[in-house]
Amino acid sequence: MDASDIEAGRERWQRRYDAARKRDADFTTLSGNQVEPVYGPQPGATYPGFERIGWPGEFPYTRGLYPTGYRGRTWTIRQFAGFGNARQTNERYKMILAAGGGGLSVAFDMPTLMGRDSDDPFALGEVGHCGVAIDSAADMDVLFADIPLQDVTTSMTISGPAVPVFVMYLVAAERQGADLSKLDGTLQTDIFKEYIAQKEWLFEPEPHLRLIGDLMEYCAREIPKYKPLSVSGYHIREAGATAAQELAYTLADGFGYVELGLSRGLDVNVFAPGLSFFFDAHIDFFEEIAKFRAARRIWARHLRDEYGATSEKALWLRFHTQTAGVSLTAQQPVNNVVRTAVEALSAILGGTNSLHTNALDETLALPTDESAEIALRTQQVLMEETGVVNVADPLGGSWYVEALTDRIEAEAEEIFERIRGLGDDGSITSGILRGIEDGWFTAHIAEAAFVHQQSVETNAKRIVGVNAHMKTIAKDLEILRVSHEVEVEQNRALAERREQRDEARVKTALEELVAVARTTGNMIPAMLEAARAEATLGEICGVLKDEWGVYREPARF
Repeated sequence: MDASDIEAGRERWQRRYDAARKRDADFTTLSGNQVEPVYGPQPGATYPGFERIGWPGEFPYTRGLYPTGYRGRTWTIRQFAGFGNARQTNERYKMILAAGGGGLSVAFDMPTLMGRDSDDPFALGEVGHCGVAIDSAADMDVLFADIPLQDVTTSMTISGPAVPVFVMYLVAAERQGADLSKLDGTLQTDIFKEYIAQKEWLFEPEPHLRLIGDLMEYCAREIPKYKPLSVSGYHIREAGATAAQELAYTLADGFGYVELGLSRGLDVNVFAPGLSFFFDAHIDFFEEIAKFRAARRIWARHLRDEYGATSEKALWLRFHTQTAGVSLTAQQPVNNVVRTAVEALSAILGGTNSLHTNALDETLALPTDESAEIALRTQQVLMEETGVVNVADPLGGSWYVEALTDRIEAEAEEIFERIRGLGDDGSITSGILRGIEDGWFTAHIAEAAFVHQQSVETNAKRIVGVNAHMKTIAKDLEILRVSHEVEVEQNRALAERREQRDEARVKTALEELVAVARTTGNMIPAMLEAARAEATLGEICGVLKDEWGVYREPARF
């Protein structure tokens, strides 16, 4: 790019920066020196390929979505939390919000993630252990008691039964008197990554995609600020994928959901802003920064050139980041504080929109109050003390970071072509479905995980406390234990709720849900009525399993 084009871009950025709202804050170094909001080539200088880097707030968004960077607003501190019953988790949420958390992120227990009630025989011993137990809308009432849902953004990490859990959230908001059209937050809903990596599904892919399409339509029409689909690379990376695989598989899934929206006749400029992303921040600092920057650039280019998006917000890749759970070690767990801080910093320098920092004890158990506070304070130290919020994309133009960004982008593009080649019609969706059926994704992830594990076992890759610097004076940690009484009490409350509800209303609502499932109509209103009647998660998912069947992963050897 020649000097005149670079200067024209700088002038465009300056106009947008001047017009944008900025925080009232001190944007100087610790020594008191003023810093510019963004840095680029010197005036009059040429920079070959600068159009691939650009300026913050304009296509291709390599350097971020906003001209102000974090000077306009910082990332949202969104700590992922959930354990025991709804009352216990509500107390943790209030602690997080009081300590400076900017939004909520709900972790559900395994029975809930699998669409089962707490008194289901398959739920025995699992209630409340890896997240909060939610059986019906009444649990949502308790989960968000004294937390105004209209004013707090809420993320929910659940995919298989995401839609019935979401309508229970809507019912809880209704009971608070909230205007549902003003709700804001994110629902994961990403069923592709379940078949690829996490394995928490209910139905065959087609019925799941039907529900996701219904939800996209409903939110676009009724709850425009709410993002009904968070495309997740986190679980793909935690399963053992490389950075490039995480990026490519995640964005391919996102393209698949774009194709789903288009197949429903939706306007890409209307529904695409409702798609968000969820990435892993792993321990290789610069590789992660490059991954995040490449993600924005790839998404913007493909949405514009392949899917016809024209509005700026439709081209934006907005993403949440969680530090890498798989990088945490049970050995010398206090070291996990350092790992988490480094990973969080990579997400920030990569321009994340919201962030969860893992607690030091999460490899052993659910976080204690103290470790959860340390994780929260990690973000606050980075935000308030380090100066990383002062300059947009401070590593932009680094030879190393730009080379890594280009390389990860090129690797991702090669993978997209391979996925398209798997299908019959050249679409991403067809390739994803065939790749799921044939085990293509799981095989490649398994191979990457195997290669990494070999490198650890041969000491080619060193992990402090595991295969390096193993002597320690550290003491064992006190960990959080979820009492069996949680399960007993949850089942007692569930039985009482069933006795007190209007069974005829529940039966009618479930029958109507099945009737709509047999048509091409949108299922969300019927499911919402079932939730209002206090139909349980297991009952709603159960009637749909009876109608659609369940998915069984083919055995592979």
